[in-house]
Amino acid sequence: MTAKINSTNAAGLAGTLLAASLVAFASLGVAQAFAAEDVTEDQIVRALAGPKKPLTRGLSMSPPSDAAPAVAPEQDKFLQSIRGRSTRSLSTAEREEIAAVAKTRPNIDLEITFDYNSATISQKSLPSVQALGRALTSPDLKGSTFVVAGHTDAAGGDGYNQDLSERRADSIKRYLVEKFGIAGADLVTVGYGKSKLKDPAQPLAEVNRRVQVVNMQSKTAAAK
Repeated sequence: MTAKINSTNAAGLAGTLLAASLVAFASLGVAQAFAAEDVTEDQIVRALAGPKKPLTRGLSMSPPSDAAPAVAPEQDKFLQSIRGRSTRSLSTAEREEIAAVAKTRPNIDLEITFDYNSATISQKSLPSVQALGRALTSPDLKGSTFVVAGHTDAAGGDGYNQDLSERRADSIKRYLVEKFGIAGADLVTVGYGKSKLKDPAQPLAEVNRRVQVVNMQSKTAAAK
C-alpha cells in the first residue's frame, strides 16, 4: 500500500536539499508515492499539524504557510453543526462546503485499499490506518476535529461510487473509534465518489482511490 501525500518540487534542488527546504517551497505541491512501511505516525502528525518543523521526507502540508490560519467564526459554526452527523445525512451543499473549508486546512492523502467491492480495509493497508490512529491521538493533534473523506476512481456509476466512498470513509472512522478510542464526534466522514479526482487526466488511476484526512482545527484544538 502506498500513501499519496502532497510533495514539493523546487528546481535545482535534489534529494535531501528538497526535503530540508520543504517549508520554504511547500506551495509547489507535487504528488509523491511512499511504500506503506515508509508512512509513519510522525509524518502524518507533521502533515496534519501544519508546517511547524522541517520534514525529513518529501511531504508537504496544506496550507503552505508558516502556520495554519485561524478558523473563521462562520466556518467553526458550520463545523460544529456537522460534528456527530452520519455520513449519509450530509447534503450535497454540506459536502461541498466541507470540501471548500478543507482546501485551507492541513491535510494528507492516504492510498488505503479495501477488499474488492467492499468497505473492509485490506490487510496490507492496516499499518497505515494504525499509524493514522496513533497520529490522531498524539498531543499535537488530540482535540481537533478531523474530516475523513473517501474518494474513488471513475470506474462505475455515480451512485455506486458515492455509496462506496461513504462506506469506506465510515469503515476508517469505525476502526479509529474502536481501536484507538477516538471520539466519534471528532471524526466527520464524507464521501465524494468520483466527483473530485486527484488526477482528472487519468480518471482510472489508483491515485484517485484515496482517503483524505483533514485537520479542521476546531475551537477545542485552538484553545490548547
